[in-house]
Amino acid sequence: LANGRELVDGIASWWTAVHGYNHSHIAAAVAGQLGTMPHVMFGGLTHAPAERLASRLAALLPGDLNHVFFTDSGSVAVEVALKMAVQLWLNRGEAGRTRILAFRGGYHGDTVGAMSVCDPEEGMHRRFGAFLPSQLFSDLPRTEAEAAALDGILARHRTELAAVIVEPLVQGAGGMRMHPPEVLATIARLARRHGLPLIVDEIFTGFGRTGTLFACEQAGIVPDILCLSKALTGGTMALAATIATSEVFSAFWSDDPGAALMHGPTFMANPLACAAADASLDLFAREPRLEQARAIGTRLAEGFEPLRGRPGIADIRTLGAIGVVQFAEPPDLATLKARLVERGVWVRPFGDVVYLTPALTIGRDDLDHLIESVVSVSTGVASHRAI
Repeated sequence: LANGRELVDGIASWWTAVHGYNHSHIAAAVAGQLGTMPHVMFGGLTHAPAERLASRLAALLPGDLNHVFFTDSGSVAVEVALKMAVQLWLNRGEAGRTRILAFRGGYHGDTVGAMSVCDPEEGMHRRFGAFLPSQLFSDLPRTEAEAAALDGILARHRTELAAVIVEPLVQGAGGMRMHPPEVLATIARLARRHGLPLIVDEIFTGFGRTGTLFACEQAGIVPDILCLSKALTGGTMALAATIATSEVFSAFWSDDPGAALMHGPTFMANPLACAAADASLDLFAREPRLEQARAIGTRLAEGFEPLRGRPGIADIRTLGAIGVVQFAEPPDLATLKARLVERGVWVRPFGDVVYLTPALTIGRDDLDHLIESVVSVSTGVASHRAI
């Protein structure tokens, strides 16, 4: 803080700093690249850091997700995915397929296309409804009845739909709502039944947050398009990637220039960011990040358990290195945050939840301090609200 006081970051700088802050290996990689080439346009050119990173991502991702489009933020990665899906059908001569099926409670970003597939009623972008493209929404298929309802929507609107988009296992900024891998597998099965590309938004969940490198692994699925950002560079700088299968890519491979994906941010595949991401992958390869994520999850579940059933607490839930406390009623967020800062903890509660998503490298003492602080403050806030 400005007064020199230090806080323990409980949310890894919005889920990005998986290796902690200013990791020396990443810093050295960025410094080395800075001395070579800090930036060069990627349109019509290529460079070694991007080629190396793309190859490594393709090797790590499931199936044949091996065609990588780099951009500079998670929201734009989603925009690119939506454009890929729509243009795939345009290139195949089906111009009417321009809508996306998304899920209530979801969040996918703050640009126009991304906002259009966020929850239209409870989401933070609901005031922009009249401004946004019209999409279709469904409940997550947690039950057989909900799966049948989703199947019906896809069947009725198949000729106007371009794709299905979902956050795997956790709806992050929409409320930290979790669902089992079976739900994701059902969505993938129904999308495939109706011949629709599946876009999986792993911007929050990618790189170990759920206990596996990518959340979609837990459902045993291979999406057609996958979005990454946040932890891609270990929280060092902005970078995102939209990765497609060979089948999707084939719709754009043509001698006709009009078939190309027309999207080219100025700082796409920035060499510094690619070097940072490559160094971050080194750390995942040589250090036990996934084991650390799972250990954090075990400790979060143990630590939050005393809150279960308390007056004013609606739910506690954990998955990988994610721990969530949900209040029965939305608390005073400013008071909640201020009390945690008093205890030396930085988090960012929203709506009716306070959550922890710490760096995967966090030490046991710092993790215990985060948990004890959230439990203590949440107990006080919830008890006051329950009176």
